[in-house]
Order: sequence, then structure tokens, then C-alpha cells
Amino acid sequence: MPEGRVRWLRRECQYRVMRPSTPLGVNVAVVSSARMTERGKHHTIEEWLAQPPERRLELIDGEFIEKALPDFPHGMSQASVLSALHPLFNRKPGGAGPGGGGWWIVSEVDIQLGANGYRPDVAGWRRERLAEPPQTRPVIIRPDWICEVLSASNRHNDTIRKLRRYHEAGVPHYWLLDPETGTLNVFRHEPLGYLSVLVADRHQLVRAEPFDAVEVRVGVLLGEDPE
Repeated sequence: MPEGRVRWLRRECQYRVMRPSTPLGVNVAVVSSARMTERGKHHTIEEWLAQPPERRLELIDGEFIEKALPDFPHGMSQASVLSALHPLFNRKPGGAGPGGGGWWIVSEVDIQLGANGYRPDVAGWRRERLAEPPQTRPVIIRPDWICEVLSASNRHNDTIRKLRRYHEAGVPHYWLLDPETGTLNVFRHEPLGYLSVLVADRHQLVRAEPFDAVEVRVGVLLGEDPE
């Protein structure tokens, strides 16, 4: 197929893969937000909030989805994302040092987006939109960034179902960190879907938006020691 043409790939959702003029080596993928058929009993936010916290449930399209307990690589990656970003960005805007601050960055907080309820591995809010940390459960203010760490049990939900719903909710930035393949995929919200603006492996130094004020090696986000 000639360069510049639109290719449609069909799995359980539709992907639009386009190759406009981009810097050398950058693949641009726009992922659509097609609606999905609901499965099983249709649960409500009220039912979700009434569940014991130890069940680690999310509510997606009316269906309870149980988050698997993280294995060691998943836990290392989740903790490493926090430790890499928290000191640089989780503070008041400005000040000395890299990063520039201006964020609230937290792990596994219950968030309501429309009729769905989520507990992302890591999420962040710009302080210009959220002056004080929310004191209620769930948080009803849309995050400005979400990072999900992939594992065998959650791969479909994070790469298909959540990707669609986060886009529909207007989440500006979405990261997928994969310990199995040692890769980071960074998505930016665009009207037609999420735009894949960065795919990098554990050996690469990257400036990953929205935290592109600093450079980080992907391996550090996966739990490797800094060089």
C-alpha cells in the first residue's frame, strides 16, 4: 500500500494507522474510540463504591473487572515510575532543579470518569486544574496523565478497553509500560483517537510527554538501577 494511505486493522477494536510527515523513525498511530458491547450484568458506580476495597475492582462498561495482584516486575515498574517522577514534578510549580513541579502524582487512587470507575497504576493532575488534593472517594476530576503497567492478566483491558474509555473521557496523556517487552508507549489525546507519539525500549533515553522537561531511561521506569 502506498505511503500516506490509511490502513485499517481490525481486532476487537479499530485502529487507524497513518503515516503523515513525521521525524525519521517515528510511527504515528491513531487509535479510535469505537463503542464496545457491554458484557454480563450492568453494574453501577454506587455498586462499585460499595465493594470491599480489597477486591481491587474497576467498573468498565457496567462490568466489574478485578485488578490482578501485581507480580514482582509489575510492582517494581509501578514503584519506579513514581520514584522517577514524584521528586521532580509532585510539588508546587517552579523552584530550583529539573522538572518544574506543578503536579499531583499518586498510585492506585479510585477515579470516576462518567459511568466508569478506575484504579490506575499511576495517575497525575496538573495543579493549575486541581489546586488541592481531593479528599473524597472516588476522585471525579479527570486526570491529566495515566500510566498503566501491563501484565498478562490485564493486557487486554489496558490496551483496548481502557484506551478507548480514557480517550472518550478526555485524558490528555496515556502511558503503557510493559515489563515483559521492556517498552514504553506514550499516547497523546487527539480528536479522532490516541496518537502514539513515542515507542521506546529499556535502553533508550526519552523525553516522554507530559514530563518531557526531563530525560529518563526507560529501563529506570521498569525498575533498573540508574546508570
